[in-house]
This record gives sequence, C-alpha cells and structure tokens, in this order.
Amino acid sequence: MTDFPILALLAGMIVAATPILLAGIGELVVEKAGVLNLGVEGMMIVGAICGFAVAYETQSVTLGYLGAAMGGAALALVFGVLTQFLMTNQVATGLALTLTGLGVAALIGQPYIGIRGTTVGAVPLGPMREIPVLGPVLFRHDAMVYISILIVACVWYVLRFTRAGLVLRAIGENHHAAHALGCKVIVTRLAAIVFGGVCAGLGGAYLSLVRVPQWAEGMTAGAGWIALALVVFAGWRAWGVLVGACLFGGLTALQLFLQAAGVAVLGEYLSMIPYVMTIVALVIISSGRVRAAPCAPASLGLPFTAAT
Repeated sequence: MTDFPILALLAGMIVAATPILLAGIGELVVEKAGVLNLGVEGMMIVGAICGFAVAYETQSVTLGYLGAAMGGAALALVFGVLTQFLMTNQVATGLALTLTGLGVAALIGQPYIGIRGTTVGAVPLGPMREIPVLGPVLFRHDAMVYISILIVACVWYVLRFTRAGLVLRAIGENHHAAHALGCKVIVTRLAAIVFGGVCAGLGGAYLSLVRVPQWAEGMTAGAGWIALALVVFAGWRAWGVLVGACLFGGLTALQLFLQAAGVAVLGEYLSMIPYVMTIVALVIISSGRVRAAPCAPASLGLPFTAAT
C-alpha cells in the first residue's frame, strides 16, 4: 500500500480491527440490554461462511454481506428465544451457540474450501487517497471499514440521546423497574440480541470477503472471544470499543509485520496478548464482579420474568 512500513502498519491495523469492531459494538448493545451472549464466535463464523457463499454464488459482495447479516441474526434469534422465553442459562447457551455455529459453518463450507473469493475494491475517494500520510492510512479502504465506524457513531448517539437508547439502558440496569414503568423488556432484549447477531455476522463476513478472501474452517480464530473482552475493557462505551479494536488490530498487524521481518519469537508473544486479555475478561465476567464495575449494566446476565 505504501513504501513506508509505519503507514502500512497503521493501514493494516484498521483492516485487522474492523471485524472485531463490528462484533464488539454489536455485543456492546446486547450487554447494555442486560444480556450476556458468549456465542459471538459462533455467529461470526456463520456470518463468514454465509457471506462468502452468497458472494461467490451471486458475484455480489453486497449480497454477501446481506447473507452474513441474516446468518448471524438467525443464530442470535435462536439464542434469544432460548434465553428470553425458555429461560435457559445465558452462559451455557452462548457457549453452545458457539459450538453449533462452528459445526454448521464447517458443514456449509465444505464445497467452498480452497476457492478464491470475490475481490473487494477500495472506496473511490478521489484526491483524499493522495493526501500525505492520511491518504494511505485512512482513505484507501473498502466500504465496510467506514460503515463500521458509522455504526459505532450511531450506537453512541442512540444510546446517549434517544428514548430507545434510554429504555435499553434502563432495562440493562434494572429490568424489573423498567418493566414496572411499562418498558417491553423481552422485546427490547430480543431486538438487541438480533442486532448483535447482525454485527457479528458482518464481522465474520469481513474476514472471509476482505481480510482473507477465501473460506477456511475456524478462520475466525478466536475473534469472537476477543470482541467479548473488548466490551469489558472498553468499559461498555461505544468509542472505547473503537479504540480497543484499534489496539487489538495493531497488535495483530504488528505480529504479521514482525513475522515478515523474521522476528518470530516476539511476534508469538504479541499474538498471545489478545487471548490472555480475553481470558482475564471472561474470568471477570464469570466471577460476577463485572456487575460491580462502575460502567457495567447492573442486570447483566440476570434472567427476567415478569412474575417476579
């Protein structure tokens, strides 16, 4: 992309950050509604294969992303029905969702292994592409990079300045009080869960359509778990998710650059960092201390029944 390695590294950081940013911002909305969905990895891998298969069969990247969004939403809806209507445990259901997604994706993806995907071009931004330093880093990417940032801005605005965002946050903080005030807790949570599935599906599709334009089993490689950790470390703030995604993406890009330069050992340590942070975040979530954090939704992971 550029003759200067540092600019190429920064541009690579943005590309590496996009899939976990999409999955992370979707999970942020889900958790703000008081639901803990550990099935992000499963929704991402289903989105990856659905996006790749639809794009390959139709030769349309747009339809590929649409198919990925629908695949992620369908899996998320299964999670929503199980946890919100059948009252299954959210943690166990999320883990089962990940395992189911990995299996379904492997089955659907058998005919597409080794096939090269559709080429996705950069958005034609004209003279902006040639701006020194900023051009190579910011203005030579595909449309989904800019759409992901727009989604972050929209989520921030909706959560902070709209009635729908206020209702969603109120449900996440105290679902019983919100129900007493007439808020539709189950409907709102289902909508948040489906939105999270759509975003996770888009993040998975970005992996198979842009970052690695082909299908391979397990290609998400823990990106969904990183997205879960990202929400915790961002303090449940939309812009914090963006910053955290860039940091995680920078570590990934730096690892690849160091491997290309022959610095293998340091690259391996760098590749460990996101997963170590993910383990720490999951330990915090499972310990129950997450609800004691200042920015954490107070009802996160707690089941809701109108009778109680």
